[in-house]
Amino acid sequence: MSDTPRPGTTPNHTDDDRHRTLRRPLVIAHRGSSGAYAENTRAAFLHALAEGADGVEVDVHLTRDRHLVCLHDPTLERTSDGSGPVADHTLAQLRRLDFHRWKGARIPGEYGPASAQLLTLPDLVELLAAAGRPVRLALELKHPSPFGHELEERALTWLLGAGWDPETSRIGAVEVTFMSFYAGSLQYLAPSVGSEYLCQLLSVVPAEPVPTRFNLGPLSRAAVRATLRQAVADAERLIWEGRAGIAGPGVAYVRENLADVKAWLAAGRTLRVWTADRDEDVDLLLRAGVQQITTNLPARVLERVRRRERVLVGTRA
Repeated sequence: MSDTPRPGTTPNHTDDDRHRTLRRPLVIAHRGSSGAYAENTRAAFLHALAEGADGVEVDVHLTRDRHLVCLHDPTLERTSDGSGPVADHTLAQLRRLDFHRWKGARIPGEYGPASAQLLTLPDLVELLAAAGRPVRLALELKHPSPFGHELEERALTWLLGAGWDPETSRIGAVEVTFMSFYAGSLQYLAPSVGSEYLCQLLSVVPAEPVPTRFNLGPLSRAAVRATLRQAVADAERLIWEGRAGIAGPGVAYVRENLADVKAWLAAGRTLRVWTADRDEDVDLLLRAGVQQITTNLPARVLERVRRRERVLVGTRA
């Protein structure tokens, strides 16, 4: 259980929320179908749509020339043949890099050439709009950003220019929700975005800080853990207070804080849980009643969710 205070909350059910509770949970493709193709690439997102995912999750950073690019890491080494911070490169420089070969998957011709796998946020929204059906876009704003809240400003400015309606948070059939582990990002967005479209991400604080190139002593490690715990407490507070209408915990967080998760559901929050690829994790989330499941394997999770739905329908009949 969390030690975060539980302020009084007002359920924020919407018609869409009620509709979802009567049907299967939505399946959101984590960085696209990243189990099959390199994450956050054109191929991964197109494959997610082909597999029937209800939506996609994407991470965005700003380039040196302030373009919104679909990349998870602040640096290039893990997912490309480049190196250094994303923020130190222009979009043109990033376009020259290979973002798919590390995965080892051959890209079908209909998913575009290797040179077209890096996407900007405008590229992705165009791709989703072309699906011809309602699609959810879970947009994660990556912090800490060297550009601070310019990341949020650039995202909002582009969205508004592209026809985004703040009241419905839609561009045509694409519904946009905004996510971050950093509570300050959602607080910055709150004057422009309804709480039902803000998703506060949560993870379990590790027993030891993530290893770095710095040799942290015991006191420094304790300080890092304290900072992480405070960040989680700030994030939880936004959910308890209803300022973030979507709670975005990881599967491990759900297992450790199931009572809180159920309380959030009872208070009218939407639960969007990441990243559930194993059958036992999916089953846990289905039993808990979460409304949205984020996964690297959308086709597999969709089949398991639909199988359970058929069983429930048969039981009621």
